[in-house]
Amino acid sequence: MIRLNRETDYGIGILTLMARDPEGRFNAASLAETRGLPQPIVSKILKHLARGGVLVSFRGAKGGYGLARRPEAISIAEIITVLEGPIALTDCIEDGQDACQYGDNCHISGVWNHINSVVLQALSDITLAEMTAADDAGIDGHVHTLEFTGVRHVR
Repeated sequence: MIRLNRETDYGIGILTLMARDPEGRFNAASLAETRGLPQPIVSKILKHLARGGVLVSFRGAKGGYGLARRPEAISIAEIITVLEGPIALTDCIEDGQDACQYGDNCHISGVWNHINSVVLQALSDITLAEMTAADDAGIDGHVHTLEFTGVRHVR
């Protein structure tokens, strides 16, 4: 199973809140309360996203965090990469054929590279703005089918 870690899931949820007010400034306490998450985890995620260039941090009495760019300019692939590292479905994608003890005899690593490229492109094509719209559409608890640039997502 391919699975994002919990912090990445939380991070995308936090960013969808922030994307509703792209010019706004947010603090960890209010985001944690709104999403029902522990504040230390939210603080950690916000710091990672700021170091990765997805957020900017502001100091002072009116400080907090804000989006570094418009939600339409932030891809889900970028968010995942900032929070988890490079998107690689197998070790050989990230580290090359030498990562596997059977690398010299492997005939499918090229196929994995292609699959990884398709997954990466799909995640790159989905923006934070689209995720925010999907989050807003799902608030009523009903099942929605949404189209993201050729990728079908069912809630």
